Amino acid sequence: MTDVKSRWLALYVLCLGDLMIVLDSSIVNVALPSIQSDLGFSQSALAWVVNAYLLTFGGFLLLSGRLGDLLGNKRVFLGGVVFFTVASIACGLAPSSELLVVGRAIQGLGGAAVSAVALALIMGLFTDPAERAKAMGFFGFVMSGGGAVGVLLGGVLTGLLSWHWIFLVNVPIGVGVWIAASRVLPADDAIEQRGRVDMLGAVLVTAALMLSVYGIVDSAPLLLAGSVVLLAVFVLWESRVAEPLVPLRLFTLRNVVVSQVVGVLWAAAMFAWFFLAALYLQQVLGYDALDVGLAFLPTSVVMAFCSLRVSDKLVLRFGIRPPLVAGLALAAASLALVSRAPVDGSFLTDVLPSMLLLGAGAGIAFNPVLLAAMGDVEPHEAGLASGVVNTSFMMGGALGLAVLVSLSTWRTESLAADGLSPLEALNGGFQLAFAAGAVAALAAAVIGGTFLQPKPMGTMDARGAPDAADAPGVPDAEPCPDPA
Repeated sequence: MTDVKSRWLALYVLCLGDLMIVLDSSIVNVALPSIQSDLGFSQSALAWVVNAYLLTFGGFLLLSGRLGDLLGNKRVFLGGVVFFTVASIACGLAPSSELLVVGRAIQGLGGAAVSAVALALIMGLFTDPAERAKAMGFFGFVMSGGGAVGVLLGGVLTGLLSWHWIFLVNVPIGVGVWIAASRVLPADDAIEQRGRVDMLGAVLVTAALMLSVYGIVDSAPLLLAGSVVLLAVFVLWESRVAEPLVPLRLFTLRNVVVSQVVGVLWAAAMFAWFFLAALYLQQVLGYDALDVGLAFLPTSVVMAFCSLRVSDKLVLRFGIRPPLVAGLALAAASLALVSRAPVDGSFLTDVLPSMLLLGAGAGIAFNPVLLAAMGDVEPHEAGLASGVVNTSFMMGGALGLAVLVSLSTWRTESLAADGLSPLEALNGGFQLAFAAGAVAALAAAVIGGTFLQPKPMGTMDARGAPDAADAPGVPDAEPCPDPA
């Protein structure tokens, strides 16, 4: 097997592992009514099927990224796959609500380990600018398309089998990913100075992130205030410790900071779209679980095509900024369009156009967002930067979902108090939340287009691709062959 084929095989394994993780942030949404019925969850406790995963996932991303730099990204990736797979068995066979919530929390730990280092491993495998852009297109589809695929798969598995299979399906995938990753990922023997883990910093930032996620999903202002205090203490500690968990110089890099802001806003819009669109289809249009899953198929197909066949070509032709702005603008248009969907809406005229626009926008935008975030980082801090990138997406998604759902609830209650029917009031709440999501996506486009500072375009090769000068943080290299 040639080096090129080895790199691409490693990429496919990494993407499959990360897709398994990303799926679990949305795959349970459609199955929640069945889970509630079988395990006797109360309405308020049911949210913990989602929240337990978000808490541990969001809280341990930075620590996992730093452990990847210190212990080796491959070791952390493999350990995360094991944790996630074992926890999936526990979730799928859970006989009680308490055990399911515990299993979801352990899934979050494994998911954090896998996601925090997968991007760093990919950046290390692909140093050629054209090859890296194509690889990041694959990874971008996993990050952006995982939510849509999760809703699709969750609906199909729940509708045709049972909710247990939304977790058990991870088991053969996890075993396969572990075996393949053990063989194809580069060894971790290149680490010269492992250093020490900043345990106090890890405790502070993990506690702060977990408190913030908990405060967001449970609408607890005191917990949010506590998370802000802990973050302030963390920043003070990191400025003084010899080997910090997160070197503060990372946040002096303009593209890193801007990409985090863009990521937060973009994830807020994306998480809310997947969640609210599924609710609109179920609660307003009356779709069942299988129908909702199949309804998301067009989004998944368009997103896959644009991520794998369009995004990398746009980045190589125009750099990272124009496709980022265009993709986020399409997403904003998608959310604005669905915000007009009526109570008696039609899938073909009121939902499908929005799904196609979102698929195109997400497929185009994620590649340049990830390249911008990782391009200025030194190789020995790639795991940490990967953890920071994933943290921004995760926290943005959790925050955006909480804010937009709260807006939707407030609007629904207000309209009901004004005398509208329950269904009309519910739809009015969804419309306001979609409109707010459109504003978030548009703000991400404006901020990215205004403040990102890509490197100057280099000379074009025969294929119309820029040389390494246009690709952030990568050396000169030969043009990459097609992975096929």
